[in-house]
Amino acid sequence: MHEMDSAAPMIAAEGLQKRYGDTLAVKGVDLAIAPGEIVGFLGPNGAGKTTTIKMLIGLLKPSAGTARIGGFDIQKEPLKAKALLGYVPDQPYLPEKLSAREYIDFMAGLYQIDRATARRRGEELLGLFGLTDRADELLGGYSHGMRQKAALTGALLHGPRAFFLDEPTVGLDPRSARLIKDILRDVSDKGTSVFMSTHILEIAERMCDRVFIISKGAIIAAGTLEQLRAGGDSSLEDIFLNLTGGAEDAAVAEALV
Repeated sequence: MHEMDSAAPMIAAEGLQKRYGDTLAVKGVDLAIAPGEIVGFLGPNGAGKTTTIKMLIGLLKPSAGTARIGGFDIQKEPLKAKALLGYVPDQPYLPEKLSAREYIDFMAGLYQIDRATARRRGEELLGLFGLTDRADELLGGYSHGMRQKAALTGALLHGPRAFFLDEPTVGLDPRSARLIKDILRDVSDKGTSVFMSTHILEIAERMCDRVFIISKGAIIAAGTLEQLRAGGDSSLEDIFLNLTGGAEDAAVAEALV
């Protein structure tokens, strides 16, 4: 029985590839993310962000390469690896016939958390997200922003050490987006690694310790903003557009307005 290697990166990938027929959608991604880091994963739509995340968390089997969470190979030791991670997709699926509190009980069962601990932690998170007064309503009646907060509650319930988010603030009002940013910084301060895909450059610029930029399935730049600015560009927008050749920048420009 292996134990988690405390010296290992919390999230790691080596040569991660995904092929669909003759198309290589992800072309050998390498990354290592330390405990407590917030990393932004940037790229135009269709660049391979979601595919990479799904391989990192075990939802897609890579065509080549390996992904590890806390040192555990996500394919060879999936239960140990997945016990350490939390994931919120851009359009989270929630069981519409459950209330938020019933959903917390459901997630507690999946992660084998004792009911008293889950209820206590769940109530803390519901309060943090402003959902307490509506926690007994069915999730199917929640707005997009409320569903996003409920999904975050479920994903944070077990105290993940690696937290993955795919476009976490899309469709949220500014207050909700700010709340999520504050919560991500709080969990990172407690040692959780946060891996967040986004095409909203302002979020990455304000929140992330490092960024990885992916284009056409390949990582084309990685580092802190200071390291990336060493090329002479003053803003992440300039860096992003120069590295990606300005492709698909209409959506990016809209996100920056």
